[in-house]
Amino acid sequence: MKEKLLGKTPEELREVAVGLGLPAFTGKQIAQWLYSKKVRRVEEMTNISKEGRQRLAEACDLGVAAPSACQISTDGTKKYLFPVRCPTSFRQNTSSSELYEYEDSSVEAVMIPEEDRKTLCVSSQAGCRMSCKFCMTGRQGFHGNLSVSDILNQFISIDESGELTNAVFMGMGEPLDNYANVKKAIDVLTADWGFGWSPKRITLSTIGIVPVLKKYLDETRCHLAVSLHDPFGEERGDLMPIQKKYPVEDVIRLIKQYDFTGQRRVSFEYIMFSGLNDDKRHADAFSRLLKGLECRVNLIRFHKIPDAPYQTSPELIMEKFRDRLSNQGITCTIRTSRGEDISAACGMLAGKHNQSYQNEPDE
Repeated sequence: MKEKLLGKTPEELREVAVGLGLPAFTGKQIAQWLYSKKVRRVEEMTNISKEGRQRLAEACDLGVAAPSACQISTDGTKKYLFPVRCPTSFRQNTSSSELYEYEDSSVEAVMIPEEDRKTLCVSSQAGCRMSCKFCMTGRQGFHGNLSVSDILNQFISIDESGELTNAVFMGMGEPLDNYANVKKAIDVLTADWGFGWSPKRITLSTIGIVPVLKKYLDETRCHLAVSLHDPFGEERGDLMPIQKKYPVEDVIRLIKQYDFTGQRRVSFEYIMFSGLNDDKRHADAFSRLLKGLECRVNLIRFHKIPDAPYQTSPELIMEKFRDRLSNQGITCTIRTSRGEDISAACGMLAGKHNQSYQNEPDE
């Protein structure tokens, strides 16, 4: 497998260039082509000599690959399907240069358009290890971590690449379960030599892997969203197995150690399940849990997935839940569902190429 260039720092690209017998400054040139100009082929790097481009193309893979399919919702949301190769196991004894076994898989990324912004919902894993019972991605099991190039490719290869204003690591997978690659992707997105984004444009959503969450809060200035879904530990554990290892109380205790009164925000995602987590008892317990924390709560409709025993709460119940939290001083909104008709809404991503993909991407 060729070495991928996308995701490397200028220093790492310099080492690649020197290793191929090219001038050291070629590394900086490659970075500019990758991140500022977002080229899709080595041949487009026209300030590198023809021989240099040939050496690069023979030894390296740019890491940029077009989506294999695209589906468009009636509300303008677009769901892109990307083929990926994920390392699944380490080879203990091998004469090959390949250190890992790889599995072919696919992931989905969702572009959500609004009047003044275009947000990309980014995947970080093929499948997921967390096994949340209400999530389609979790039901399919875990197929591997995405590389840095696979993550960044979602930004570069979509039609709206040059128009994106925001990103949420809220697609397939638990971002903190692939933290090293997610963190490096964020570094590229926010670096002056990279995409040059402000950290305020990026939000990471997690179910709360406490030790890694602390690293994320210490090492970035990006926003945080926490999937909470039930304030009572035993009930949350029935929905989300992670509760048994990292109780929600520990997650909140950690978050309260950080300052969210300035430009950095923390929000809590709360899927509303009819008859399970949508009454006054839950609203009051939720308020107590968040007491003293500057935050926002997003109430989310449950989007039906096959064989799931849950139903979404009625609109009136959601409004009463919102108002009860608001009356206790918590900023709370009901999130508008986007892309539900193409299975692109929260909890519906599956990463499978099927007949639902009617619209193929532009060549």
